[in-house]
Amino acid sequence: MSKLTDILKDAKSGDRVATGIQDYDRRYGGAERGGLDERKTDYLNFEKSYYDLVTDFFEYGWGQSFHFAPRVEGESFAASLARHEHYMAHRLNLGPGMVVVDLGCGVGGPLREIARFSGAKIVGVNINEYQLKRAVELTEAEHLSHLAEYLNCDFMQVDAQEGSFDAAYNIEAHCHAPDKVDAYGEVFRLLKPGGCFASYEYCMTDRFDAENPEHQRHKVDLEYAGALPGIPRPHEVDDALRQVGFELLEARDLAAEAPPGIPWYQPLVGSGLTLASFRASAVGRRLTHGSLWLLERLKLVPRGSSRVAAMLNVAGGAFAEAGRLGIFTPMYFILARKPD
Repeated sequence: MSKLTDILKDAKSGDRVATGIQDYDRRYGGAERGGLDERKTDYLNFEKSYYDLVTDFFEYGWGQSFHFAPRVEGESFAASLARHEHYMAHRLNLGPGMVVVDLGCGVGGPLREIARFSGAKIVGVNINEYQLKRAVELTEAEHLSHLAEYLNCDFMQVDAQEGSFDAAYNIEAHCHAPDKVDAYGEVFRLLKPGGCFASYEYCMTDRFDAENPEHQRHKVDLEYAGALPGIPRPHEVDDALRQVGFELLEARDLAAEAPPGIPWYQPLVGSGLTLASFRASAVGRRLTHGSLWLLERLKLVPRGSSRVAAMLNVAGGAFAEAGRLGIFTPMYFILARKPD
């Protein structure tokens, strides 16, 4: 907990956190978890506000790679995330001399791992200035600046010329795009002819029943607490890719195909009781929330920190239950090619 309080004290001051979470709830939350339309029309402020609030918590509870991964028995949590990232690099055939774009790079955890693994130069795109500041600091600390570059811009309108990149990827970031066709159209523009795009997408699976109140509640909680303007079905992802001109080479749910082992959502439930898994587990999240509530009153962390933790508890519970029920996947894998 001392690590998180240090991060919060260094990163934010005054009433910024309290004001931010109040504004987020007012505009995008509410008792019915409404605000879907505004999440799309005002998506830039929506996503910036969300990641200003949650980045420190994600890094404390999850690490520098803000995504899920299935895990085999005996494999560490960190190793499973790296393997998931290596798979992306492998399927894109990344290697030295290539210039690749990471769309929605967060604090750059996957970017650095993929650059180190493949030797390709990776350009990370992100609209959140705080995350980019962290990404640059961490990249310099790992001596990877020669293989990493960062652009502060919207991945719907990237500040780069047409045909700038040999390949492109997205790891659970296009879930924040207000329109899949526009998002994939921008990827298509950025790629050189013959270049490939790979992505891990959030999708509601065929098991999701919109008429089931429990299913619908989990979906709404995911959208509110995960800053999602909506969650598509797999066929909507496929159709959007084809609509902008991509040749769809592969599309499959890696979560459904994962061999017996530890499912992607298990860290949110609790498994193994390592420090990392404990922080991410339901018990660890409740402890963090309670501790922050007390620390706020002692004025050791910014006001509003416990409310952010409470929102992330909603997300953690929804991800875990939707995963357990099989109605949601965070790893609908697609591999698409821009024709020559």
